[in-house]
Amino acid sequence: MLLVGASSLFALALADPAAAQDSQTAQAAPATAPAITASQTTTPQDAAASNTIDDTSQDIIVTGLRGSLQRNLDIKRNATGVVDAISSEDIGKFPDSNVAASLQRLPGVSIQRSGARGEATGITVRGFGGDFNTTLYDGRRISTATGGRQIDFSTVGSDFIGRLSVLKTPDVALTASSIGATVNVEFPKPFDHPGFRLATSIAGSIQDRSGKVVPTGGVLLSDTFANGTLGVLADFIYTRRDTDSNRVGVNGWSGGYYAPCQLKGSTATTCAPTSTAGAPASQRQTVVGWFPQQFVYEQDRTKDERYDGRIALQWHPSEDVMVTIDDNFSRQKVVTDIYGFGVWFNQGSLRNVELDKNGQATNFTQTGSPTDFTSAINTEVLQTNALGGNIKWDANEHLTLEGDLNYAQSWRNPDGNIGSQNGDIGYGGALGTTTGLQILGNSSNAIPVLTAYGPNGSAANFTNPALIGSHVTVNQTQRNTDTLKQARFNATWHQDNLTIKAGGQYIEDRFQLSNQSTFTNNYWQAYAGYGTPSAQGGGIAPLPSSLYQGSISTNNFIPGFKGSLPPSLVMFSPIAYQNYLTSLGNPQTKNIPGYNYSGVTGFTGAFDEQVDPGSIQDVREKTWSLYMSVNFTANIGSMPFHFNAGVRNENTHLTSVGQGRQPLVLSTSSADPTLLTVSSYTPVQAVTSKSNYSYLLPTLDARLEVTDRLQLRFDASRTLTRPALNLLSPVLNVGSGQRVNALTASGGNPNLKPYLSDNFDIAAEWYYKRNSYLSVDFFVKNVSNFIVGGVTRQAINGVVDPTTGQLASFAVTQQVNGPDATVRGVEVAWQQVFGESGFGFTANATFVDTNKPYDPTNISQTGFAVTGLANSANFVGFYDKHGFQFRAALNWRDKYLLQFGQNQNTGQFGAEPTFVNSSLQLDLSSSYDINKHFSVFGEVQNVNNNQQSTHGRFDNQLLDVFDYGRRYLAGARYRF
Repeated sequence: MLLVGASSLFALALADPAAAQDSQTAQAAPATAPAITASQTTTPQDAAASNTIDDTSQDIIVTGLRGSLQRNLDIKRNATGVVDAISSEDIGKFPDSNVAASLQRLPGVSIQRSGARGEATGITVRGFGGDFNTTLYDGRRISTATGGRQIDFSTVGSDFIGRLSVLKTPDVALTASSIGATVNVEFPKPFDHPGFRLATSIAGSIQDRSGKVVPTGGVLLSDTFANGTLGVLADFIYTRRDTDSNRVGVNGWSGGYYAPCQLKGSTATTCAPTSTAGAPASQRQTVVGWFPQQFVYEQDRTKDERYDGRIALQWHPSEDVMVTIDDNFSRQKVVTDIYGFGVWFNQGSLRNVELDKNGQATNFTQTGSPTDFTSAINTEVLQTNALGGNIKWDANEHLTLEGDLNYAQSWRNPDGNIGSQNGDIGYGGALGTTTGLQILGNSSNAIPVLTAYGPNGSAANFTNPALIGSHVTVNQTQRNTDTLKQARFNATWHQDNLTIKAGGQYIEDRFQLSNQSTFTNNYWQAYAGYGTPSAQGGGIAPLPSSLYQGSISTNNFIPGFKGSLPPSLVMFSPIAYQNYLTSLGNPQTKNIPGYNYSGVTGFTGAFDEQVDPGSIQDVREKTWSLYMSVNFTANIGSMPFHFNAGVRNENTHLTSVGQGRQPLVLSTSSADPTLLTVSSYTPVQAVTSKSNYSYLLPTLDARLEVTDRLQLRFDASRTLTRPALNLLSPVLNVGSGQRVNALTASGGNPNLKPYLSDNFDIAAEWYYKRNSYLSVDFFVKNVSNFIVGGVTRQAINGVVDPTTGQLASFAVTQQVNGPDATVRGVEVAWQQVFGESGFGFTANATFVDTNKPYDPTNISQTGFAVTGLANSANFVGFYDKHGFQFRAALNWRDKYLLQFGQNQNTGQFGAEPTFVNSSLQLDLSSSYDINKHFSVFGEVQNVNNNQQSTHGRFDNQLLDVFDYGRRYLAGARYRF
């Protein structure tokens, strides 16, 4: 139906060219509108052209925040489709210090935060997050080495951005590959602001827990010369954020079956849980329930540094020709020191279990529980460089031609650094504790409580160094590259009332991934066992006192949450710990007491990483696109009617190469009875898979100006979202490092097809006065080919589990195209400026729902629901007059389903869900213009100390709660 309608409207447009008119859209607007200074004015006639609202004022000043809001309003009003925008107040003065923080002010846009940093790293638009949204730089796809298609917004500096546009309906000349929205990040060019321009900023920020002031600064230079034919712009930004955050959580709530003898009140004299049908009823695992796989708490100390550099050259030899060459570079390095504690649980080992009505364990004990103190240094480097060229030629008064080339490359950990360097120490075995765990309440206000801890239950010896020994040592690094080549050609014909656009685009995206770790060569278990006091036959104890760096108190660890924790965390350096174990020598040339001779071979002293063959991926995706659109304006009575119809055809060819191998033998560890190792594999073989698909993606936009102030919209389109590149591996990967009763494997699917969505919008917009409007937008998205990541229990290659003597049962995670779903909602937005008082506000709310909500009672392995859907609301109140600005921004988002999958996925009921609890955050910002060149500013982020918390299938299954505190920032800007 959508295709038939689009074809009919194409025919109508072509049959009546006299009734058409060139319509300027937000998508086709210049990258950055020239800044309007205090000396520039807009006449009432100009206002009528852009605002069609009578205003008796002869000089209307549009500067600062109010000027930015007016430009945003004009973009929204005149756009062909549904578009929201955020404009720079002036060159070098964006409203927020974080791009994602700005985007969340827009209707239907919410953010995801990194728990450890508290930084906004991703966005959700109308309930669709991550890969469902495409981010462009000046209309170009950008590469990302994260493994998905979405970018990490914490890698995007906002200091010198001209404008952010969020296209909620597609522009076929840009892309139709985003079911959520297309975000276009537009950078300034030399001829956007002719003449000499200088903008600088410097600031210091401090997070209330880290207690350290760190710098941020940038400089932009732009000039045009040679009689206005040449221009150059260059900028450089350095950004640093230090954050100390506290975390308490459970790494995975696994679903399975309890035996009745495990439950509180059981009178069974023995309890040996089994799935054997012939066993006594009290021993058979028949009671559905969930348990916490691992309880943890930790402190994360993060140093986030980012460098952004950009240069743009323009040649403007005549009024008809503009040539632009630009290069964008960014590099982010995030280093996190982690000090933690963890207790591992197995469902079959739990006793005295109390279950609530959902089957959730709320209280239990486990005999002989080991205790682990962990330390890690996680280093993540993301680097991107994009080189582009563009030429635009007005061939004559009717025809404009444009060509664009782009080459971008991204790297993850390109420096040879270790991604995560870990040390794990503690006690177990003979010192194992009969640990109890209680769940006190809802994940939004309570943390789990250990009812017994310490060696043999002695809380006084909880961190006694004489009893602590070495355990496992994990180093692992993900190394990815993403190389993207793009070419685009556009032709635009405009005559009288008709505009026709046509063109083509080619994109080649090659993603290469590999993971290396001490799991692959099994070196992680070299000194497992905790040492002599634990009597498990492996490990070194006691460890040298010089390794210990003190302790961290857990007093008031998560403010406002009920529950208590053991009194402290042990601080030690994982590098010093590994160096100490290496200094013991080569266990192949001499006997080293505590070395795991029975479980580890080939270790010569150094904890070197080895590439996991099963992690190697080489995915090449080539897409050819052709597109065309027709735009005209006609009158229906006295009402202007704007119409646009377009179609885009995308043809994609995919080649995926991986390294396949199958496990042969599973072995136990004499050093630690919870560890298993795949000690033998079949030979590695290259596996190649090819697939292709082609889709026709039409779009239709109609806008009727009912009066000078009221307009109605109708939009219909088909869009797609491609599966994440890291899901397209053709092999099943079984890691060598495994755990008893928690065997896992993962597999890709190179034959995954894109999500498809038919989208409809009906909106009314009332622009009742200058810089003020009220809008309501109803939308529906019918999405098919949803990709679901199911977890199935299965045997692999006949491998036997040595702990049971039966075929090993692996929890295998794989993705398949599955069901469809409908998402519907309404966006309401209100912007009000109170005359010349300087006061005003913007407010919006989004309400969404779906016909496929999550059902917590469904324990099938193919459970499905639409992720990301949540009601949300934003309010920004401001004052902007006499050079003084003040803003208070309040952002609320209700609880939502983030994803299927948790940190540990070992349950029997498929991938368990991760929900994010509702959040409310208040941010304050202010600035003062000392003169027309110099200003000072300040911000307080997270004034109300909002905490991020997540939970599993049920509200009392806490997964994570992060307390990342407030951040204060102060600085100065200079513009000339």
